[in-house]
Amino acid sequence: MALSTATQPDAVPEQCPALACWRLDTSGQTLVLASWDGHLPGIVYWGPALPAAEDLVALAAGQLRPLGPGTLDQVAELSICPEEGRGFPGQPGLRLRDGHGRPLPTQFRLEGVEADREAICVRAVDGRHRGLRYRARFEVAPEDEVLRAWAAIEGGEDLGLALDWLAAPVLPLPEDAPDFIDYAGRWSQELGEARVGFARGVHLRESRRGRPGHDHFPAVVVPRPGATATAGGVHGVHFGWSGGHRMIVEALPDGRRQLQFGLSCSRDGLDRGGFDRDGLDRDDRDGGGGFESGVIHFAYAEGGLSGLGRAFQSHVRRHVVRLPEPAGPRPVHYNCWEAVYFDHDLEVLKDLAARAAGLGAERFVLDDGWFGKRDDATSGLGDWQVDPRKYPEGLGPLIAHVEGLGMDFGLWVEPEMVSLDSELARAHPDWNLAPAGYAQISGRGQQVLDLTRPAVAAHLFERLDALLSAHRIAYLKWDSNRDVTLPVGEDGRDLSYRRTRALYRLIDRLRARHPGVEIESCASGGARLDYGMLQRCTRVWLSDSNDARERWRMQTAAATFLPPEVVGSHVGPRRCHSSGRVLPMAFRAAVALTGHMGFELDLRELTGAEAATLRRATAFYKENRAFLHNAAEYRLETGRAEASARMRVDAAKSRFLLFAATLAVSRDEATVPLRLAGLGPDCRYRVRLCNPELLEAAATRHFPSPLLAEAGLVLSGAALMRAGLVLPLAFPDTLWILEGRALVAEGDRA
Repeated sequence: MALSTATQPDAVPEQCPALACWRLDTSGQTLVLASWDGHLPGIVYWGPALPAAEDLVALAAGQLRPLGPGTLDQVAELSICPEEGRGFPGQPGLRLRDGHGRPLPTQFRLEGVEADREAICVRAVDGRHRGLRYRARFEVAPEDEVLRAWAAIEGGEDLGLALDWLAAPVLPLPEDAPDFIDYAGRWSQELGEARVGFARGVHLRESRRGRPGHDHFPAVVVPRPGATATAGGVHGVHFGWSGGHRMIVEALPDGRRQLQFGLSCSRDGLDRGGFDRDGLDRDDRDGGGGFESGVIHFAYAEGGLSGLGRAFQSHVRRHVVRLPEPAGPRPVHYNCWEAVYFDHDLEVLKDLAARAAGLGAERFVLDDGWFGKRDDATSGLGDWQVDPRKYPEGLGPLIAHVEGLGMDFGLWVEPEMVSLDSELARAHPDWNLAPAGYAQISGRGQQVLDLTRPAVAAHLFERLDALLSAHRIAYLKWDSNRDVTLPVGEDGRDLSYRRTRALYRLIDRLRARHPGVEIESCASGGARLDYGMLQRCTRVWLSDSNDARERWRMQTAAATFLPPEVVGSHVGPRRCHSSGRVLPMAFRAAVALTGHMGFELDLRELTGAEAATLRRATAFYKENRAFLHNAAEYRLETGRAEASARMRVDAAKSRFLLFAATLAVSRDEATVPLRLAGLGPDCRYRVRLCNPELLEAAATRHFPSPLLAEAGLVLSGAALMRAGLVLPLAFPDTLWILEGRALVAEGDRA
């Protein structure tokens, strides 16, 4: 990484405003900021790496726009916080009101910029408004390919400020890109990739549900023209915030485009606290209060969607997730939810645990129904004491049984909510999150607790700490099964921001007290998959759907931002409980092992053949998880709607695993070659089909390929990437697994 600061050279025409420039670099990209006449800087370049000696002032001057007829006498600046006070015609990056509710336009001027190889810190002040200050920080960790940035408004305490909008530092988007990828979905169908064409005006996406939501994963991807799954330049941005958010993509009449991410809430009065370099919440900040934007994580990468995904996956592994044992294997889970639901019987659970251990499970997770009087989804939530009716001797006997089988023990909790029919709700009706005189709409018979109340946060910490202290619990599945509505305090102030920060503080405090306990972020499935939670959790529950066909699609989309080892991926029941679809065990198990593998079904329903298939898949996962969770991932182009493929390649390019799914009946009589990616062109690979037992004569009558032979098929990486491989025909819901090893890695010479 290199940093350059430049001032205006003599070669720039006199009428050009004074320029100052700064840059941040990774090995593959450069970010250049430029300030005109001491105003807030804007990003004048974000793309492939530039030479270290690049003349940044000339670069910035070359981006100045001409004036057209019928326009103002100056092109308003698209800065990192576009200002209404400077005549910006598009969506501003800041909307403030004073104590009388009047709009407060700003005209910030630079106080200073501190820059080094890892960060650019911008300080600006608006002298018209009694010391109102703007701060922004851009940073990149050594050897990382993802940058982070956030903004803050500080000072002006005597103005009685109210904030309607503060964007994280605003990013320009390429003006030649035809479209961008937005993410939409619903419960059990999260992470739907939608191609949206750029059009003049605003594309607004907003989550007002108190969490990112199933329908609004907080990210956007912008491929450059011609980019594919494995080639071309791609820009990607993720907003690492666990509450509501707003995303704005705007195309201006002069061709410029901007992207804004920020919090979906208004805030009255200056907030205390903030986020340190590692994203951990802290209660106080030097210099008083302010408003913060939340953090964007962004990158430009070559290599198409796959290249962008590899950058973000590496970023999460190295700088976001904190595993208690980073080098340890990710254990195979067994979750009993879709086997027993609320019907807990100790002997049944022991039997399921024994069956799970026999199939290779390493962690047993007791899901909802173990506490209070929790016989269905409408009661008991909030009463975090073990139900003596179901567990007369407590959880100890079950935990001892699980540990005796060689597994550790996990537990489901939903601390943020409370059932109306619970002892907690009856004792503390005032703890519900709702303004005076209003009643929250219920969800599953439950309300949202006001975590911003010190008494509520203290109670929840005490109950969870007591559980973790009294039992050997290795893992908490932290659920949140309803939207947050009416997040307003008794004083009428919006609590959305403070509630999310209170959640962060609660989890941070628990992890500090119990550093060996892993926590999974589950929000009725994938409603909270953001990096803000992943800075506190070690796993996300991608979706409540265990339908392997839906999961394959969702996990493919998630791979752009999430490494597979943090994505919970379970083998569901034969007949999926969320879709009703009946899928073969081989397909369910193969899809599950491409993430953080687990089982979530009634193991008593398994036939002998199904159990044998699941046992083989689990053994394959265990044998290969170190490879799967460290290898580089590539999404492949298949050219067929019914086919989808991904592969993982190790750093030495000496081994790969290819996963090729058939999702519908082929429209062709035979399969077409599948071109691989990420291999060493000059390496020779021995390639074998790992699951030939799935071949069916009804689908493939005859397949003479050497892939089926013991010796496999030997080809160069160049041939595999350019000519490709032809795979057998398969019925829908089949996942072929192929392994390739470089001959040198085998000690083989051909």
